[in-house]
Amino acid sequence: LSNRITIGTTRYWQLQGNVKTNIPAKLYDIDLFDTSEDTIKQLRTSGKIVICYFSAGTYEDWRPDAGKFKKEEMGNTLEGWKDEKWIDIRSENIKEIIKSRLDLAKEKGCDGVEPDNVDGYLHDTGFPLTYKNQLEYNKFIAAEAKKRGLFVGLKNDLEQVEDLVDYFDFAINEQCHEKNECDKLMTFIEKGKPVFNAEYDKIYLQDEVSFKDLCENAKDKKIETIVLPMSLNGGFVRSCSYGDFKKKKKSCKPTLAC
Repeated sequence: LSNRITIGTTRYWQLQGNVKTNIPAKLYDIDLFDTSEDTIKQLRTSGKIVICYFSAGTYEDWRPDAGKFKKEEMGNTLEGWKDEKWIDIRSENIKEIIKSRLDLAKEKGCDGVEPDNVDGYLHDTGFPLTYKNQLEYNKFIAAEAKKRGLFVGLKNDLEQVEDLVDYFDFAINEQCHEKNECDKLMTFIEKGKPVFNAEYDKIYLQDEVSFKDLCENAKDKKIETIVLPMSLNGGFVRSCSYGDFKKKKKSCKPTLAC
């Protein structure tokens, strides 16, 4: 498996809206529940690697399996996401839900998964989660993904990179350039495993010098970097590797795919 997702693999990330299938990226990162099997099949047939996103650390009330979560397993509301609550990752029931989601990823034809919110121990979850609790849970997710022949990425959780790099195939990060945290991910690069980063600051759309500097920094570190809307709705993507793509408008610049 691991020889298919390598440093230099290009990535596109969209979790809301109809998935744009014309982006010239090798790896597509899309929502597990909202993306149809037909779309996944179409992407794979066209040669894409498909990574399917789900939250492994929070309860989302709109998901089809929301009824499986027990009330006592739901903690504090996730900051900025009123319909999402932290969950007690120590629960065996939660682990069974995760297994079912990994089964679904396999059934729908995903090549791998992006389990999100796997750093609850650093947040006010409402549960006394420890570093060790999180480490054990993240290793559990990685092992269960591998049992099903799925790639698995470590999302954020920078403080545990050193302990988890050998269990995950790649890392996914948000705003490591803006937050000056990219160096914490270098262990993945040193082990020959790719790091996929997304930046949301609009300066990279408005200021060409800033975007050029971003890309030079990213390429120096061998981090695959794209600029996206924070909603991840497919509105645009600006890639250091494959250029600019945005929603169709009445007029488009020659450098943009319309």
